[in-house]
Amino acid sequence: MSSPSIDIELDSLKDAVSMALEYAKTLGTSGAEVAISKQQGLSVSTRMKEVETVEFNKDGALGITVFRDGCKGSSSTSDLSKAAIEQAVKAANDIARFTSADEFNGLADKSLMATQFPDLDLYHPQDISPEELTRLAILAEEAALDTDKRVQTSDGASANAHTSVKVYGNSHGFLNGFCSSRYSLSCVAIGEHEGGMQRDYDYTVARKFNEMCAPELIGRKAAEKTAGRLGGRKIATTQLPVLFSPEIATGLMGHLVGAISGGSLYRKSSFLLDAIDTQVFPDWFSIHEDPLLVGALASAAYDSEGVATKARDIIDNGRLATYLTTSYSARKLGIANTGHAGGIYNWTLSTTGQTFDQLVKEMGTGLIVTEVMGQGVNTVTGDYSRGAAGFYVENGVILYPVEEITIAGNLKDMYKNIVAVAKDRDLRSSIRTGGILMDKMKIAGN
Repeated sequence: MSSPSIDIELDSLKDAVSMALEYAKTLGTSGAEVAISKQQGLSVSTRMKEVETVEFNKDGALGITVFRDGCKGSSSTSDLSKAAIEQAVKAANDIARFTSADEFNGLADKSLMATQFPDLDLYHPQDISPEELTRLAILAEEAALDTDKRVQTSDGASANAHTSVKVYGNSHGFLNGFCSSRYSLSCVAIGEHEGGMQRDYDYTVARKFNEMCAPELIGRKAAEKTAGRLGGRKIATTQLPVLFSPEIATGLMGHLVGAISGGSLYRKSSFLLDAIDTQVFPDWFSIHEDPLLVGALASAAYDSEGVATKARDIIDNGRLATYLTTSYSARKLGIANTGHAGGIYNWTLSTTGQTFDQLVKEMGTGLIVTEVMGQGVNTVTGDYSRGAAGFYVENGVILYPVEEITIAGNLKDMYKNIVAVAKDRDLRSSIRTGGILMDKMKIAGN
């Protein structure tokens, strides 16, 4: 895969954005913004050590939004010729003539635009052949099938190499772009024992190809997780401490993202309305956001409206320190724009210093949750009820796998009842956390 060509396009894409903005100006718009993204990548999937698919993708599009006195119109094109771009700008302008005015529409304030663009070390192109990705996927599958005799089947492995370039510009004079790379490998194993079957997976993701975990480790972990789930049973309905594995803890904090996002707040569909500077978590608990973390998976010098990002505390000693706003939601709510158009950046949770295994021991008797199912989270009330699977723990020792149960609570109480956060963090997403131990949750079983 000839990745290096993607960064050569950066200057020509900037020219295309400039051209679109200039043309929008000639049409008498009060403001315009243009974004182009181009991706190219190679994906190989195997099943039972045989190649199943090899996909090469190269695509991209230009999107333009124009504003006319509070009215907004958007259009897009994948054709980056001058004529096609002008046609897209004209279409957006025509749409803006027929939409209703909204006083909160418009570009983010000019004073908020990013002016510094540090090298965040996000781009590491590497020529990778389909044969190399195939080799990695098959090595992962081989390791999975050699780990435990109860795991005789693979549900496939997938190896991916992708690079992308993004350029954003607006009529404040902001114009910038950057390239990024992402490599990943995953493996899914299927196990069978005494008529029962289970499946589980593991994966690795990195900006640099050589910083992915070894395929043998991914396959082995997938098989170990699968084998560990065999022979699962229900437990009696009860209340117990619950230890969320890091992957599930990430999702638990994802509900916080939704609850403090401007869109949820101005729609009054959040359980954390009017919660700024109130105690939401225990007083030892903090979440720090760092958009400029070098080489991380969720780093950016500016958001998708050109607003400069900056490090900030989201939760400060248990108190909610900020909401997450875009230009529109900030105006609608009458508060500051925090530069979160496009998502969050490298949230890191504070820890209580123990490893995950130490928390298992400290929990005594309780439940480790390694999987949740269903959509049972009400972000308006905070009510939380999800199907779950994991392991039953007694006297700090894992006794057996558990399945077909439901865990329930309210996120407000759950957040306040966090007892500990493990120090061995999962760094594979924008929320960087270890396992999270809850004091008590309702568990519905037999």
